[in-house]
Amino acid sequence: MHPVIFVGAGPGDPELITVKGQRALAAARLVVYTGSLVSPAVLAWADPAAELIDSAALSLEEIVGHLVRGYRAGWRVVRLHSGDPALFGALQEQLAALEEEGVPYEIIPGVTAAFAAAAALKRELTLPEVTQTVIFTRAAGRTAVPEREALSRLARHGATLAIYLSAHLVEEVAAELLTGYPPETPAAVAYRVSWPEERLLTCTLGELAATVRGAGLTRHTLILVGPTLGAGKPAAASRLYDAGFSHGCRRGRAPEA
Repeated sequence: MHPVIFVGAGPGDPELITVKGQRALAAARLVVYTGSLVSPAVLAWADPAAELIDSAALSLEEIVGHLVRGYRAGWRVVRLHSGDPALFGALQEQLAALEEEGVPYEIIPGVTAAFAAAAALKRELTLPEVTQTVIFTRAAGRTAVPEREALSRLARHGATLAIYLSAHLVEEVAAELLTGYPPETPAAVAYRVSWPEERLLTCTLGELAATVRGAGLTRHTLILVGPTLGAGKPAAASRLYDAGFSHGCRRGRAPEA
């Protein structure tokens, strides 16, 4: 019997799925995918004879029912998530349900939208002496967010924030962030990053709400905010490649006079 395999499809570009994920998808007899989020181009990796089920309109019980059915039939089954399954993927409840049914599973990670957006923007999310922290979060909406994780509190760290599932609340997002970041803090907006219709917008935090609303974006949009997103050469270079910095793979040497 084959375990059910949860696969991160990546942000949209079919070539951004991992090799391991692509192989699992190609071998599957049953694929249950999130049709509202997974790019149709990714499904091209699937066997043309495979049964494809769009889970967008299904309940948890219906989704798990299909996974269990495929497993008990002896098929290779893939549950295909957008991005990485571990991030805003309603993953744990599916795993718990499979455990109750005695169905084994494995997870293959995927590229999340924040990393695809950083690559498209040609920006590093962590810079020496600027921030060494990236926070993945969302605004409170129909899904509650613990008070300790309110955007106004997270903004106090001055770190890079990757804000998912929140473009429709952009006025509230901007207002909360402005309690911790100055208005000139760099920001970026990535709509369907790595899809053919990708849109990348850059602005300041003070301009964020107007930028998002002006572009008419409400869904499939990631917001990045933080000082590392600014253009130009960083104020300090990483010591990783500093000739005078010793580590386990290199003995440091004094700089030339």
